[in-house]
Amino acid sequence: MSATELGTAFLLAVVVILVVCRGVTLLLRPVGQPPVVAEMIAGVLLGPSVLGLLLPSVEHHLFPAPLRPVLYVAGQLGLVLFMFQSGYEFRLDRMKAVARPAAMVSLAGIVTPLLLGVGLTWAVRDSVDTSPPGVPLHVTVLFVGVTLSITAFPMLARIIIERGLTGTVFGTISLAAGALDDVAAWIMLAGVVSLARGTSSALVLATAGAAGLVAVLAVLVRFRAPVLRATERLTTEQLLLVTLIALCAAAWYTDRIGLYAVFGAFSLGAAYPRSPRIDRTIESTAPLSGMLLLPLFFTYSGLNTDTGLLTDPSLLLFAAGCTLVAVVGKFGACWLAARLGGQPQGVALRIGTLMNARGLMQLIAINVGLADGIVSPSMFTVLVVVAVVTTVMATPLLAVWDRRDGGVPAAQADPVVAREQDAAAVAGIGGPPAADGA
Repeated sequence: MSATELGTAFLLAVVVILVVCRGVTLLLRPVGQPPVVAEMIAGVLLGPSVLGLLLPSVEHHLFPAPLRPVLYVAGQLGLVLFMFQSGYEFRLDRMKAVARPAAMVSLAGIVTPLLLGVGLTWAVRDSVDTSPPGVPLHVTVLFVGVTLSITAFPMLARIIIERGLTGTVFGTISLAAGALDDVAAWIMLAGVVSLARGTSSALVLATAGAAGLVAVLAVLVRFRAPVLRATERLTTEQLLLVTLIALCAAAWYTDRIGLYAVFGAFSLGAAYPRSPRIDRTIESTAPLSGMLLLPLFFTYSGLNTDTGLLTDPSLLLFAAGCTLVAVVGKFGACWLAARLGGQPQGVALRIGTLMNARGLMQLIAINVGLADGIVSPSMFTVLVVVAVVTTVMATPLLAVWDRRDGGVPAAQADPVVAREQDAAAVAGIGGPPAADGA
């Protein structure tokens, strides 16, 4: 396709994706599913599993092979913008009160599903097509374990924000644990890719690069006040330009070191200076990312999924086993870790529920595995099923816990937010004071 033809095809694909995503969102709204789940399902509907099965010529016309990388790039930009916004709303000062339980939840949520996934995949090695020709079995086994240990950090953040849970203990712990979880998982993924390639460079780069990112962001936090004063001399357009440049640079850096772009975006957002003016600047990017670009990324992975491969009974049984292992290993382990960390039952159940959602990050990881030839198309489809099922579970389970407790109990409110609201009430202000720092 020529560049002109590709541009025209892209515009038509965007129209179809947005219309289908909106339609699925409206259909799922009565059962409490957020738009992010609708966007995942819309991708599956538009891919070979449904549209390609019923109208293959239409699917080929709407989403030709040369167009898919363009959808990926446009969607990644939306994802980076969204994660920057999520990081900006994430208050670093809330981490101190939940550091211990967040670390316990993260550790349990990595180790348990990893071991269970490795054990299950090894057990079915002779009956299920897991490894492509030429790929050592231990590489695929480790890859499956790592992907099951991933938490859908961007999706978790979106669910928390859409449901207004950013001011709760379980929302804060889940965000913190999810961030730690996925950084560790992506470093392990780099290790698996290194094994597949026969070199340790990917693992070394990811580990050293993460340390460098922490150092740079620590400097930004340390000198946030002078940086904030410097931004006051910029016009609104200049401030937006500087923010976008810094965001793209951070996302590029973490992508290059193997930790994926979302971590650079979220980390920069968490460390970014705060002021009402910067608030308005960042809010101005929300419609572009949330309504236009982000659905493209969620749809992209669905276009690469073919559920028709699950007609094999042994593969279908393996998919069910993987899903069960994923839920027990993540939900069960994170719930138990939160309880051992001193959290009440209601908080622990919600943490386990949020951490169990795999969604986008697992989709990204398995796309990496597919591109590197580590997993077979059938294993790819199995892991997509795990990602969709565990993500769809999240909001109905949260609703169940809310009904059980009669809503989110006051005791589950974030202590930092509670202190801010108390101070605001004393001062006669109707809400928490504007955050001028993290």
